[in-house]
Amino acid sequence: MRSYRALNIGRRGAVAANHPLAAQAGLLALRAGGNAVDSAVATAIALSVVEPMMSGLGGDGFYHVYDRASGRAVVFNGTGPAPVAASPERYARGIPRIGPLSVSVPGTLAGLDAMHKSFGRLPWRDLFTEAIALAGDGFGATRSYRHFAEEYRATLAADPKSAAIFLAGGSPPGLGTPIVQPDLARTLEEIASDGAESFYRGRLARRLAAGLEAAGSLVSATDLAGFEAERQEPVAIDYRGHTVLEAPPNSTGFVLLEELKIIEHFDLARMGLLSADAVHVMVEAKKLAFADRERWAADPRSIEAPLAELLSADYAARLARRIDMRRAAPTRSLAAAAGDTTYFCTADGEGNAVSGVQSINSGFGSGVIAGDTGILLNNRMSYWHLDPGHPNRLKPGRRVRHTMNPPLVLKDGAPWCAFGTPGADNQVQINLQVLTAMIDFGLDPQQAAEMPRWTSNVPGEYANWPHLGEDALTIEQRFAEAVRSDLHQRGHPVRTVGDLEGPCSVEIIRRDAATGMLLAGSDPRRDGWALAW
Repeated sequence: MRSYRALNIGRRGAVAANHPLAAQAGLLALRAGGNAVDSAVATAIALSVVEPMMSGLGGDGFYHVYDRASGRAVVFNGTGPAPVAASPERYARGIPRIGPLSVSVPGTLAGLDAMHKSFGRLPWRDLFTEAIALAGDGFGATRSYRHFAEEYRATLAADPKSAAIFLAGGSPPGLGTPIVQPDLARTLEEIASDGAESFYRGRLARRLAAGLEAAGSLVSATDLAGFEAERQEPVAIDYRGHTVLEAPPNSTGFVLLEELKIIEHFDLARMGLLSADAVHVMVEAKKLAFADRERWAADPRSIEAPLAELLSADYAARLARRIDMRRAAPTRSLAAAAGDTTYFCTADGEGNAVSGVQSINSGFGSGVIAGDTGILLNNRMSYWHLDPGHPNRLKPGRRVRHTMNPPLVLKDGAPWCAFGTPGADNQVQINLQVLTAMIDFGLDPQQAAEMPRWTSNVPGEYANWPHLGEDALTIEQRFAEAVRSDLHQRGHPVRTVGDLEGPCSVEIIRRDAATGMLLAGSDPRRDGWALAW
């Protein structure tokens, strides 16, 4: 399969991120003697500056580390809970999509700090150098930035601070216009000097809490002070001789694993890459796995998903038998999933790797900047459900169900691939296509990132409240007309979009066991870039 970008190859380290400047920050950390975790922290903090529409200090993240020394993987869960003052009764009229009441406790920085304390090598302060410069001097507005600034213009215009920084006279800034964030630069300098503790329980926390209160958010100083990132064991399955690892709930990474176990009962290679049969099987597996997501996905302190059963061979076989190759299963209908997140992965020449995903939820999150901190806040409260009995029903102090998931893949006990994407409900669907493209069809990372893609969306399963939307199988027109027609005849609600107009932005680093080389690929659909050393 043709790819439009070159595959980046190196032995000593690699970074793939959703913005070139963030990838450069990560590579500089590697060249300074850092490991994959140092690179991940530098990349993540830089992304918090140059992709304000996707992630930031006011958001959440999952960071999945493979540590070569111990031969183990660990997930650092930096996702914050609903404020203690939040309750279904408080949101009886609905959960706002933007504004101060859409903000939950930010967890990103705590997750990065916990990861760095466990496995980092370089001093914490040194990993902020590039991000501080990018915030203080400004980064150039890209085409993707301008697209999101236009799409979320109303969100930004509602907050004078956000409008002044991220728009130009109420409109998206011109291509290359510097986006300067002086308050954020000072906040980053403070965190670099005082550590993440300052964000949650120090002098920065006091300024942040005051900004939150002034804006009308329910997040309090007590909420900030009570938050700690959680260290978790990943969940895992075998897929055709590869060990696929994912973050456990409250991440919905188990949905990707369930999809893989279902389609393992079908010979995708015989069906053919991008064939109607292969697409049909994956879409149907996705529907079955998403039904289990709606039943079980939540903070495990509220409800514990029976993962051993959901990911078992017997259960997958039962679900696989329900797939009719001639007809699409009826749906309740599914929405065009919205949500803006960022993904990155890093690897070093020693065999360590990080798969990281972080988000402020929708484009530019809540649109609210907290006081004089320069921190743009998330709108993650809109991920909650309000229906009594739903496993993801809003509970004060609990973490919401997250679509974010950071896959890692091992082969023969060693890292084979770190990959992932932003994209809300689309994430586990695109990750499914990318991984099977590499394992079942032999595509390299750049080919897998660029190949045509589809997403299946159904009303009632949409990430953001009220969880509704259209019933559609959105598919890029690079799929053959005969394939799209065949899928329509089987009952799929096909909606065609242009070349490279499908959702998500995939980043991939794969290690070649025979040569030790790192193969890095990046999606051209946004600003993603891959670098190898």
